[in-house]
Amino acid sequence: MAGKQAKILSTQAARDMLLFAETTRHPDRNRVIVLLSLKAGLRAAEIAKLTWDMVETVDGDIGATIELRDAAAKKRHGRRIPIQSDLRRALIVLRRQARCEGPIIRSERGGPMTPLSIVVWFNRIFRATGLDGCSSHSGRRTFITRAARLVHEAGGSLRDVQLLAGHSSIQTTQRYIDGDSDAQRRLVSLI
Repeated sequence: MAGKQAKILSTQAARDMLLFAETTRHPDRNRVIVLLSLKAGLRAAEIAKLTWDMVETVDGDIGATIELRDAAAKKRHGRRIPIQSDLRRALIVLRRQARCEGPIIRSERGGPMTPLSIVVWFNRIFRATGLDGCSSHSGRRTFITRAARLVHEAGGSLRDVQLLAGHSSIQTTQRYIDGDSDAQRRLVSLI
């Protein structure tokens, strides 16, 4: 990732985004957009291309994983992402009022939102909530950083974070991860 990286979102900033989504004309859809970024680490284009059959079981229920297909993923690196509980609940709510097939995220006119419209939507929410320096990639970078910090508690490794992010290189994943000076001080004190 050459150039300036997207800003990592604090827990409070994430809450602010979800609170703002509740005040919009399409709160259920907008909550799902925020959670797909923060809790699944999806890029704007992946959010736009995500379809119901990628999150449903054969019975039509919301499943336990997102089966992001190659056609919807950057560089055709599809992947399986476990669905976090808040995201699952939001998908269930949205599913009750949505079409039974096709894109999960639809525009006000009912058609699929484009990747650019997702980027513009994120820019509006960041401007409205006063979150300067954030972009549509901030939720993804936050997801990857938080996953990297917590992966040892789950018994995993950075390779697991790489697979969730859909990166072909572990070095790409490492560039996403924001350092924590407090954690560095605690780590050195243990040595």
